[in-house]
Amino acid sequence: MNNPQQLRYSKEHEWLSAAEEGVSAIGITEHAANALGDVVFVQLPAVGDTVTAGETCGELESTKSVSDLYSPVDGEVTEINEDVVSDPSLVNTAPFEGGWLFKVKVSGEPDDLLTADEYTAFTG
Repeated sequence: MNNPQQLRYSKEHEWLSAAEEGVSAIGITEHAANALGDVVFVQLPAVGDTVTAGETCGELESTKSVSDLYSPVDGEVTEINEDVVSDPSLVNTAPFEGGWLFKVKVSGEPDDLLTADEYTAFTG
């Protein structure tokens, strides 16, 4: 699996981009996308919603199951990826690029986010 070095990861299999002007993108990892199978529906938080690290903020439905989506940070949702809402398969085909889920103005970050190498070891 390819886990980009510039991202940080949660043990719930979400990734977090480095903040640009205080805003980070969030998605699920390739490991999680492969475990889910073909994603057919995403339920994302709304713009303006407040998310809390470790708390459920949406759902991903695949041909196999429905899985909760967790926020890796505290903050306010500033944007959702409308492309993923229209075409949930982007989560499978490009989990780290076009398959990002939403962006958050980060107000608090937990101490337990993993580096790419730590996440690779965690999932190995």
